[in-house]
Amino acid sequence: MVCEPEAQTELASSLGATATAVTTPTWVDHTYTCTYEYPNGSFTLSVKELDSAALTTGYFNSLAALLGRQPTRLALAGGAFITTNGSVVARKDWKVLLVDVSHLPPSFGQPPQDQKDTAISIAATILSCWSGA
Repeated sequence: MVCEPEAQTELASSLGATATAVTTPTWVDHTYTCTYEYPNGSFTLSVKELDSAALTTGYFNSLAALLGRQPTRLALAGGAFITTNGSVVARKDWKVLLVDVSHLPPSFGQPPQDQKDTAISIAATILSCWSGA
């Protein structure tokens, strides 16, 4: 899952930065969440598991309404978008991934990327670990 050691290793390689800590994951309302902490900021990953395609679409669209949706389309998984703050929302099967980068500095990683590109890198790395992604 998104907070396990395998994901941590893959993200460190993708971002060129190793987290100083990953919070203990929580499971609330069918949502698995953890935060990756770094000396200069953090990002939070959450995966909401739903029971049908219709519920997944509804939740995905509700995040677009709540967080805003930039017009850029992302070719990730079963659909994805960049929020107005540069975070990424992606759906795969009956799961929705939210990569919240709002607590990262404007430039992050090695080589440095802006928040939006960091969020895309994180989402792509996590989705590549999901079977059939």
